[in-house]
Amino acid sequence: MSTTTAAELPDHSAEKSRYLAAPRQADFTIDQQWASYSAAEHDRWDRLFVRAGKTLRDRACDEYISALHALQLSESGIPDLDKLSDRLEKITGWRVVPVRELVPDDIFFDHLANRRFPAGAFIRPEHELDYLQEPDIFHDVFGHVPLLANPVYADFMQAYGKGGQRALGLGRLGNLARLYWYTVEFGLLQSSKGLRIFGAGILSSTTESVFALEDASPNRVKFDLERVMRTKYVISDFQQSYFVVDSFEKLLEDSYRDFGPIYARLGTADDIEADQLVAEDRVLTRGTLAYFKAKRGAV
Repeated sequence: MSTTTAAELPDHSAEKSRYLAAPRQADFTIDQQWASYSAAEHDRWDRLFVRAGKTLRDRACDEYISALHALQLSESGIPDLDKLSDRLEKITGWRVVPVRELVPDDIFFDHLANRRFPAGAFIRPEHELDYLQEPDIFHDVFGHVPLLANPVYADFMQAYGKGGQRALGLGRLGNLARLYWYTVEFGLLQSSKGLRIFGAGILSSTTESVFALEDASPNRVKFDLERVMRTKYVISDFQQSYFVVDSFEKLLEDSYRDFGPIYARLGTADDIEADQLVAEDRVLTRGTLAYFKAKRGAV
């Protein structure tokens, strides 16, 4: 899910063009054309995988590491999504479906509600190895897909899809998008070993994996559903605040709440800035915001 449309994103990759021209189905899925990946593209996946694996060894949550092994993801080239889906479906009933671009919100929610995860088929170009605004196959498959093999998290994602369909009808998609952003993309988990990463946007970025856990700049705040749904976020840089969930079971429990009364309250509540702390916060780390202040000063 994204608040940025495909038309707004730059395309510098000749490799991606074959997907942009690929025929798509009504649900926006395409043929992955796995045999068309070049040796250079497979090598790019391998290098990204190895680099991320080293960074995440003591930073990713145990649930993610276990799922990564269960799905047999490795540095052996870009995965064939049909074969990956066959393994995943046996565990939690989910499948991974290739798409060529960001899909419309209603299509996205329908996929999630029916235990299908849309994954970009292209892999980022060499010159965007460290940062890519549009999700590619490395972000989607390495970052998102492993946790779909965790039964509790898999149920949460399906519940989110069903909730998205309701949010569209109520005109509250903006609030629900913030929940996705601060959990599915940039969530942290409290574990017996300390804070660990579960958000795909962090997992697929070696630099943010270190920043999110170890830098003094960002705030780290205990997750609260309504607080998160009021909070703005940053698209093109590290997050100014990260929210920490106690467990996937608690996240799933929150997703089963009736969001109708919550949306009614949010309709009259003020938004909270991405770097702002409020009186009700259970603050784990009060950030210095030094990284962000330095960037503003350099502009």
